[in-house]
Amino acid sequence: MKRLFGATLLTLALAVGAGAAEQPERWNLETLTKEGRVSFGQGGLAQGSGGVLVHYWNKDGKQTELSASKIQLNQATGDIKAEGAIFLQNDGRLWRGEQLEYNFKTKVMRAAEFRTGSGPFFVGGLSLETDKTSNHNTATNAFFTTDDLADPGYRIRCRKLTIIPGKSLEAEDATMVIGNVPVMYWPKYSRNLATHGDYWVVTPGYRSLYGPYVLGTYHHVFTTNFTTDLHLDYRQKRGIGVGPNFNYDAGRWGQGEFKFYYAHDDAAGTNGLGGALTRNLDNDRHRISFSHRIEIRTNLTVNAVVREQSDASLIRDFLEHEFQRNIQPSSFLEVNQLWSNWSLNLLAQPRINDFFETVERLPDVKLTGFRQQVGVTPFYYESESSVGYYRHEFADNIANSFAAGRADTYHQVVLPWNLFGWLNVTPRVGGRFTHYTETDGFGATATEANRGVFNTGVELTFKVHTTQPNTEIPWLQAKGIRHIMEPGINYAYVPSPNRLPPTLPRFDGELGSLRLLPIEFPDYNAIDAVDSQNVFRFSLRNTIQTKRNDRVDTLLNWALYTDWRVKPRAGQGTFADAFSDLDFKPRDWLTLTSQNRYDIDNGHVRIADHHATISPEDHWSLALGHRYVRNDPFFLGGPGNNLFTTSFYYRINENYALRTRHFFEARDGRMEEQYYTLYRDFRSWVGALTLRIRDLRNGSQDYTIGVTFNLKAFPHFKLGQDKDNPSLLLGG
Repeated sequence: MKRLFGATLLTLALAVGAGAAEQPERWNLETLTKEGRVSFGQGGLAQGSGGVLVHYWNKDGKQTELSASKIQLNQATGDIKAEGAIFLQNDGRLWRGEQLEYNFKTKVMRAAEFRTGSGPFFVGGLSLETDKTSNHNTATNAFFTTDDLADPGYRIRCRKLTIIPGKSLEAEDATMVIGNVPVMYWPKYSRNLATHGDYWVVTPGYRSLYGPYVLGTYHHVFTTNFTTDLHLDYRQKRGIGVGPNFNYDAGRWGQGEFKFYYAHDDAAGTNGLGGALTRNLDNDRHRISFSHRIEIRTNLTVNAVVREQSDASLIRDFLEHEFQRNIQPSSFLEVNQLWSNWSLNLLAQPRINDFFETVERLPDVKLTGFRQQVGVTPFYYESESSVGYYRHEFADNIANSFAAGRADTYHQVVLPWNLFGWLNVTPRVGGRFTHYTETDGFGATATEANRGVFNTGVELTFKVHTTQPNTEIPWLQAKGIRHIMEPGINYAYVPSPNRLPPTLPRFDGELGSLRLLPIEFPDYNAIDAVDSQNVFRFSLRNTIQTKRNDRVDTLLNWALYTDWRVKPRAGQGTFADAFSDLDFKPRDWLTLTSQNRYDIDNGHVRIADHHATISPEDHWSLALGHRYVRNDPFFLGGPGNNLFTTSFYYRINENYALRTRHFFEARDGRMEEQYYTLYRDFRSWVGALTLRIRDLRNGSQDYTIGVTFNLKAFPHFKLGQDKDNPSLLLGG
């Protein structure tokens, strides 16, 4: 038989709607050229030459299409023999070649050298036959790949290939070939076509804290619902690191993952910044991470998370991307039942790692009543009640722990009104009672305590808008303007409780925040820090919309808000800081954001955060940022920041692109971090060469250079994630 050749094309899907009535089988034959001829004989026989297109519709209305230079068709049986420039399209797949025997009704096929596929998988071989009973396709001297070119850059070659369309394939005597070089052999290789298959991700590089390193991950699919990633890492200065990650889906029994990482650290006495540690570390270091979620029935879920590690710095030293997401991972068991108006939550949170400060909850049970109408009255009711036993544990036991039982209940009634058709008025009144048992260990009180809290308040909001449909502002690409303004006033009054916060054990207190804390209960959830309050919160939001490219686009969002404290507490000013949050999109390719926090009483800026994103064309983009945090030990307790950031992307051509990122701290004139990445498109793969330079603030710099390859069809991480987390390109 003549050699079949050519590349697989994009698949098409042709179907009739579900539930369509059964239809009679239909055939349609037509010529493709002036020289084309079609003749019909007895018994449904047909012959064609010079270029023929055959359409077949089965009883379900599904279509199969075949074109060839020459055909012999039996319409009664569905058998066809085709020769020359064959294109067969069925079930979302396309076959291309020079000779083919096929049955339109049974889909049984026999071909010589062939190529077919449905992205991202493409298959070719010397011969192929379809088993009439099992509908399995068996190919000999075959290959498969995710590279859809005639000469794929990589492929897995095998003696025999068994394919269950859309489900799985199994190869015997399989060899991975990159270019013309064999690199790996399997006596038997199988994979699920519906999921990511087996692949290696190898990241070689050099880091001054590691020396030369090679980070390897082998991804294997056991079943559709069970996959694993095996990490095999070597760092010349630090030693080996190994461990598996398992991801599973147990159906009605839930989904989860298990991760284990072990590092034999030859330099456990140094930290991730290149300096000496204040505590001794064992050379054998590890991390265990387990999470499981199960929905027992509708709206009843259980979440279990265990995070255990040998020391506080392990994830910083070896698992940088995890450290960036969560510097202090916790362990807990949570059960949540949700109803239409209520939810019941049980939380058990022990301390697994004694080097982290933790409030243990053993357990914490919370019943929440969502805002709901009281019968047929205009009143609405909401509540939150909890009971539990809590222990405040300090890191490395630097202070004595203390524990107590606590029962807390809060209830509130609100009355939403609409006055004059435009003014929303919502008064509220509520009360809270909290009981503390005798404190165990060091704490603020050693005896039982009861606290009662009353609160009331009212919120007023309204919305006004104006529309100017004929206004055009060319430099803003604006055609028509709609301005929406939403002023608001929220008043909250809480008289001084009978027990002040310093006299109570502190488990849920106020945490330092860059934003204004809520003034309403139950949104304000620092139960042990509840104190007197007499405050007005003023807010104003402006939204300007316009029409761009025949669609409504938001030109500007600007929110202003602050608090006026009628009776400030000790340490408070008359006014809280004023906040300004601005999003401005002057062009469809330019976005400006600004967040500012201004100290009204002292007349200075506490925080200023500004960003500009420019992407006028597909081949380049630029992001600029500046973050200022005032040096104020009474504000956040740190030295402050004056940080400038840049991110630049440029696609040089179809094959090459580059990205840079810079972090410059103007406070002390240090370039804290720099990234330079060169991307290379290898058809099926994307390669990245990355250089990172970090100022360690100890007189030295940390240099890292890494090489990453990412399979397009099954990426280890999605292309673009490196923009927000560039350390992914370094294997971390």
